[in-house]
Amino acid sequence: MIAVVDVCGGNLRSVSRALARAGGDVVVTRDAEVVRRADKVVVPGQGAFDVFMHALGDGRGLGDALRDAIARGVPYLGICLGMQVLFEHGAEGDCAGLGVLRGRVDKLPAGGAVKVPHVGWSSVEQATGPRPRTSAILGAIDDGAYFYFTHSYRAVPADRDDIALEAEHGVRFCAAIARDHIFACQFHPEKSQAAGLRLLAAFV
Repeated sequence: MIAVVDVCGGNLRSVSRALARAGGDVVVTRDAEVVRRADKVVVPGQGAFDVFMHALGDGRGLGDALRDAIARGVPYLGICLGMQVLFEHGAEGDCAGLGVLRGRVDKLPAGGAVKVPHVGWSSVEQATGPRPRTSAILGAIDDGAYFYFTHSYRAVPADRDDIALEAEHGVRFCAAIARDHIFACQFHPEKSQAAGLRLLAAFV
């Protein structure tokens, strides 16, 4: 069972439909106990970092359930804010994140022809680094594949080896992270046509 965690609404329907199309047995939930029992966890998110983190800590226990699931090795897929909140701190609202990964989330720089938010299709490339990556999800993503982005902030991992994919929007930024059973992306695979479905199928 794949738990798609309903934190702040948003793109839940498109994510759950895309996962089901990829062969997943999907449950959309706000129940922390369902998250703890899940075989895999997907956290999609749109909106503001601080609002999202407030919702994770609003008494339902979703933040603790996510930390517990990740600590037990449950496969985790984070999408957009579902990636950003894994880090220690977000500049949007000057707010602490889940702290699963070391690093922060900063605003994308704007200037000249570069507009923020970054909305649209951008190509991604696998990041270089000393740590070999054998993720089945990464294996499903071609270098130069295009994915759909819509964001104003970027993750800045403290450990460069956590960066799996990079993209360009005025600056080169982290487009996805991979560590052990965690994969999370700044782009939206559910809106990224064939490339996105390949990624979701590899997660399923």
